[in-house]
Amino acid sequence: MNPRGLLARSGALLLPVALAFAVALLLLQLAGAPPLEAMRLLWEGSVGSSAKVAGTLAAWVPLALASAGLAITFAAGLWNIGVEGQIIVGAVAATWVAREAPGPAPVLVPLILVAGIVGGTLWALLAGGLKTRGRVNEIFGGLGLYFVAFGLAIYLIIGPWKRAGIASTSGTDLFRPEAWLPTVGASRLPALAAGLAVLAVILVYILMRGTLVGLRMKTVGRNARSAHVMGIPTERYTLGAFALCGALAGLAGAIQATGVFHKLVPAVSGGYGFLGILVVLLAGFRASWIAPIALFFAAISVGSTQLSLRLDLDSSLGGVLQGVLVLFVVLAGGWRLRRRSRAGPAAPEET
Repeated sequence: MNPRGLLARSGALLLPVALAFAVALLLLQLAGAPPLEAMRLLWEGSVGSSAKVAGTLAAWVPLALASAGLAITFAAGLWNIGVEGQIIVGAVAATWVAREAPGPAPVLVPLILVAGIVGGTLWALLAGGLKTRGRVNEIFGGLGLYFVAFGLAIYLIIGPWKRAGIASTSGTDLFRPEAWLPTVGASRLPALAAGLAVLAVILVYILMRGTLVGLRMKTVGRNARSAHVMGIPTERYTLGAFALCGALAGLAGAIQATGVFHKLVPAVSGGYGFLGILVVLLAGFRASWIAPIALFFAAISVGSTQLSLRLDLDSSLGGVLQGVLVLFVVLAGGWRLRRRSRAGPAAPEET
């Protein structure tokens, strides 16, 4: 790309981000908060100490895993809204192993993570089966299965897995320490979980950019009918996309249960599945941008708690800031696509 084209592309990417930050500053001003002080608190609340960095990474891990999985299903032309339910079922499966399986941590922790992967995969395949065999749109099927998964978690928490002597929605009893995901140092840095998330993002990038499977999956996503005519088994690749996304979502659920809460709680998914949709949209469906954008979103989510503690603002304002950013970037992307359609065909962008 020549320097002029590179400058134009950089400007097209930075302009919506700059506009989003301008609107965010205006919203903070209207909310009665000093904008620069609010930004400083967001920074300090997310990376101001080693413990806060560890908290930000703990939020980044499930978000990056869910986003990486969604990048696969989006590439295959599937709106896997049910990813949140797949996180929950992964956590439920991990909880069952943590409660029932014996053994020391080096044996138990891998079993827990595998159980989470299997649980999320099976739940995603159920959504895929509804799509391919039952002709149920994946949005409706996924949302329905999410509510089933959430109801299952609540039932287990207040029923068979209730705390001794009390039926409370605060969660199950704590797992024994051998079932806790290991951390590093006094800040409880989730090194193993972060390493798994980095590995997952790299593998998804390689899959979607450098393999025949990824190419065929994107072909199915672009035009399933044409892919079928070309001899590509569209149903198999659709189910494969669901399975891979579910595996990563289930791993995220297992990490949430064993590495963050150390028990099963109703909010074990943390909304990371839905937030992952925004991450992938902001990344322009490119796997190469998932890790940094997910880290940015995780920092805002963790740092926004300081807005309520120090400025008496609702912490949900952080979600508003995230939504504004995604809105401007998506609008800018739509504007660029409209310009390209008028100018003629262009080379495909990196995935």
